[in-house]
Amino acid sequence: MTPDYRNDALQPALEQFDTALERFVQTRLADPKAPKTEVLSSAQALMIVPGGLEALYARVPAVESAGVFANSDWGQPSILQPVLAERTLRHGEPSYTAIEALSEIRLLAVASGDYFHPGISAEQARNFLTQVMALNLDLLSEQMSEADRERPECLGTLVHMLYQYMLARLGYESILESLVEEVWRLLAQRPLQADGIKQMISQIAKCLFDPAIETAGMHSAARLVSAVFGPTPGCREDPGLDIYAQRLAGMDDAALGEEASGFARAVHDTGLVSPYHPVLVRHLHQRDDLLPAALGLSSTGHEVLRCYPQLVQALIDKAIFPETSQAVYGLTQLLERGALFTPPVAAALWRQIELPLAEQPATALRRVFGEARSPRVFLLAGVLSLLGQPLGVGQGNNPTCQSVIGLSMWAYNDADYLLQLVAWAARDDEVLARFEGQHVSSRGLEAGLAKEAPLDVDPVSLILVPHLDRIYMEMGRLCGERDDDLHRWINPEFYGWWVGYGFRVVADIHTGKLDDYEGFVRQFYVRYHPYYNGNLPLIHPQPAGIAVTDSAARFVGRHAITILRVALDPDAEMRVYFFNPNNDSGQDWGQNITCETQGHGERPGEASLPIAEFTSRLYVFHYDPLELGNTEVVSADEVERVMALGRESWAKEL
Repeated sequence: MTPDYRNDALQPALEQFDTALERFVQTRLADPKAPKTEVLSSAQALMIVPGGLEALYARVPAVESAGVFANSDWGQPSILQPVLAERTLRHGEPSYTAIEALSEIRLLAVASGDYFHPGISAEQARNFLTQVMALNLDLLSEQMSEADRERPECLGTLVHMLYQYMLARLGYESILESLVEEVWRLLAQRPLQADGIKQMISQIAKCLFDPAIETAGMHSAARLVSAVFGPTPGCREDPGLDIYAQRLAGMDDAALGEEASGFARAVHDTGLVSPYHPVLVRHLHQRDDLLPAALGLSSTGHEVLRCYPQLVQALIDKAIFPETSQAVYGLTQLLERGALFTPPVAAALWRQIELPLAEQPATALRRVFGEARSPRVFLLAGVLSLLGQPLGVGQGNNPTCQSVIGLSMWAYNDADYLLQLVAWAARDDEVLARFEGQHVSSRGLEAGLAKEAPLDVDPVSLILVPHLDRIYMEMGRLCGERDDDLHRWINPEFYGWWVGYGFRVVADIHTGKLDDYEGFVRQFYVRYHPYYNGNLPLIHPQPAGIAVTDSAARFVGRHAITILRVALDPDAEMRVYFFNPNNDSGQDWGQNITCETQGHGERPGEASLPIAEFTSRLYVFHYDPLELGNTEVVSADEVERVMALGRESWAKEL
């Protein structure tokens, strides 16, 4: 598409931009951090002129070389995040919206093969644009929303035109197909927080029912839409909750059985729960013959239900509503895991059902989850989800990985302790702990790593993580000056007795330099690799620290994860399966090291890597010091490969 340079509005806007860009280049010669205000303002004016976006597309190399993206996050396109890009475009100040739009035009050129950028590949650029457009599918329609129309300085028009332009370049079908694939990839991880995914599916539904969009043959998209809006004959046309409840009242057992099996198939297929599903579950919650079918229980879950019918009925009565629909899946998985066969868990859930909430946690729950149900309902629903899906919890956009892996470990391994922590935090607005014999209370402590309360997390994390974050930092303070990484002493006290008291860190804490890297690698293999540890399985999850790198293998920072197991995958390759509290575990760490979340024997919520690749990013780990092993038997070639990957990535400067 060639811009119409005869357009009366285009030519002066184009000249103004070119002049501003040249002036910016000259100014940067004297001041590399010269303000970009004039360039961004003229770019903003050009974008809303017919042909202006194509003119900017042609100037991508000039914009990049001028340094418009320098000294900002946009200067490193590989670190940009689609969620943040969506907020910047739709809600940012004019200058931020303009630079984000310019960046996406640049990535469009990269994805199309018209511009090479050393910091991001064409595939990465296309994936980024696909995700951003997935979060803004409403912009791909002909109509603008009222909110966009009301944005100042024609910013709503600008963003709408940008997406129409990108759609014309990339094609709607490819975007929709990529979006559906992305949704299925995220769902394979079974996240607790599914509202964002359901919003994406809502946009997919609009596309499927838009006659102007070709969607023939998109059966995987139809499965997603059906799972959320109409998985059974009784709600196929999305009639509304009240009408569906009336229909249930008139159904015989055969029809109810068909409804039950339809919902169960949909929820186990996708991990998503339709708002109609709780209506059926509440209708059947005293029907021993039909409730197991509605939850899709196996013989294990059915047996738990038979042992604890009154508790399950009470949980349904108090926590399962359309507004908390995902808790249906949490309850199902809680029963399937047999968690109630641990006697304290059942007793603690009875306490949780009637737990009074302190003012602060109740206010926090209302602020995030609204007033449709009481705060206690949302918290109880969150408890069910976390206990049912310990690997689905995420830290959101918060630096709280240490606390979140604790939530996951306790839900997985020590559920009654987790429920005690929840009771303290919700009822008393205080959490208690011990560190080396000292009493530690979260009350009165300063904020930890998270300076603001998390808002983009599940209900349990919302009220509990701030307390845990403060306690973890206080334990670090109580350590004082010691001769090793403080996690050595904190982790066993914070997480539980099962954390190994043996500890290795790859770098000297005083110099930051690698410290006996070969010995570190050999020690990890001897402790965790079944071929070298006598084929011992990992019994309890173990916290560990990794050196995270970006897709260019550059060091990003240290991060806490949990090692869950080490085992052969279906292709007989030894892999480490681990829990990553980031909201999406499928990360590209460079050097062709991509964390997998499905297809290699992963259970929902697990990430995995071949053991050598995982070890190349390992920074600290725990082990049992009484389980001895011979480090000399570990393959020298394997050790060398691990060290080479580490030294050529995060440890390059060490």
